[in-house]
Amino acid sequence: MERQPGATERQSVRVLIIEDQRGIREGLRFLIDNTAGFRCVNAYDSIEAALAALQPADVALVDIGLPGVSGIEGIRLLKAREPALRLVALTVYDDDDRILQALCAGASGYLLKNTPPARLLECLRDVMGGGAAMSPEVAGRVIALFKHFRPPEAADYHLTPHEMRLLALLGEGHSYKTAAAELGSSVNTVGFHMRNIYSKLQVHSKAEAVAKALRGGLFR
Repeated sequence: MERQPGATERQSVRVLIIEDQRGIREGLRFLIDNTAGFRCVNAYDSIEAALAALQPADVALVDIGLPGVSGIEGIRLLKAREPALRLVALTVYDDDDRILQALCAGASGYLLKNTPPARLLECLRDVMGGGAAMSPEVAGRVIALFKHFRPPEAADYHLTPHEMRLLALLGEGHSYKTAAAELGSSVNTVGFHMRNIYSKLQVHSKAEAVAKALRGGLFR
């Protein structure tokens, strides 16, 4: 996982870390800074510290159980400040309530802290490519939420059956590439449909689209 000669900072995925436990924070920093294609631009011990000195980045790993402002509220605040920043929850909690709250707040993924380093890096690449970053246990719970979430009345966002199928696949953890394979279409076509979905749901990310679909009762 060492950096390859010639890799430039401009080509690297810029990563922020928000984690209050120093050992975990520094371990993540070491992993990212010693992996080709990645660069840790800063590591903070709280949401408050991150908001006070936020640096430009592509993706942020955010602990949920932070002192002070919680990670879930922090995801909401960071998403409002930097809409293009991809936010991935990294936590020990795998309950339905926190998973749904994080997705609704704007998280692009939800990983457990026991995720192997190689898998964590793969998930960050998936997020940058428009895919989902979820631990297997979390993906299973999200699928269960699709099956059992039943609000009293479904909202009508005028999504086509094809758009609904695509959104369901992405919610189950598919990347644009694997969703395209499932649908028998191209990645460019998937991107086109996702832009339509974003416009109809008035959201800015795949995770927000999935969360809004759940809240609106679209997956009955």
